[in-house]
Amino acid sequence: MSQPTPQIRLGIAGSGAIATGLARAAEDVCDTVLWARSEESAARVKTSARVVTDLSELADRDVVVEAVVEDPAVKRDLLARLCDVLSGDAILATTTSSLSIEELAAATNRPERFCGLHVFNPVERMDLVELVLHEAATEDTHRRMHELCEALGKNAVEVPDIPGFVVNRLLFPFLFEAVRLADEAGLEPEAVDACMKMGAGHPMGPLALLDFVGLDVAVAIGEQIGAEVPARVRELADQGKLGRKSGAGFYEYG
Repeated sequence: MSQPTPQIRLGIAGSGAIATGLARAAEDVCDTVLWARSEESAARVKTSARVVTDLSELADRDVVVEAVVEDPAVKRDLLARLCDVLSGDAILATTTSSLSIEELAAATNRPERFCGLHVFNPVERMDLVELVLHEAATEDTHRRMHELCEALGKNAVEVPDIPGFVVNRLLFPFLFEAVRLADEAGLEPEAVDACMKMGAGHPMGPLALLDFVGLDVAVAIGEQIGAEVPARVRELADQGKLGRKSGAGFYEYG
């Protein structure tokens, strides 16, 4: 009788929407530990995965996924710290949605065991994972990351290490054009979103989607892919109106 395949020991570094969504997606299929930066952050995490605040608690993980703010300096610092505690054969991945995987790999001591794992929010419901395996990644890294995606019930599509990968490279110019059209034509967000939902079959209109992603994240992605970020998006972000997570953006949220 064949032995059951052991659960992947998964570590997640971060406590935001993507990190906690990934933890919830993994909690029944992986032995999952989530690291939060502080006790306050840990208290806000809603998952049955084990939540810790000591980075060394991730030392025994097979795969650790960094899922913190889309800031290259913050990511590089955390990735370097993770390398200090992980075992030699552990794989390190990042959920970046737009940054260079090769450049982030350079901040680690394991570029051959490093990759991009771009999951989409809400992680529990979105099937796609953009898997970014740069040139230095070994065949073992390829195999193990595909196994992780399969365990999570995700469809992994290998994409090139280019700014924004595939989805965001195509999506954000469209979202920004929707903002420009609304401003130029004097249209309310509801009108633009209704047109795209009913006329193009989109599940969510472009302005509502920007609010869902977060306008600060949208600015960061736009800058990374070289898209022209509309002034209105920057103004809202500068005002702290980041969308759903702050209670206001193009729409107001209770």
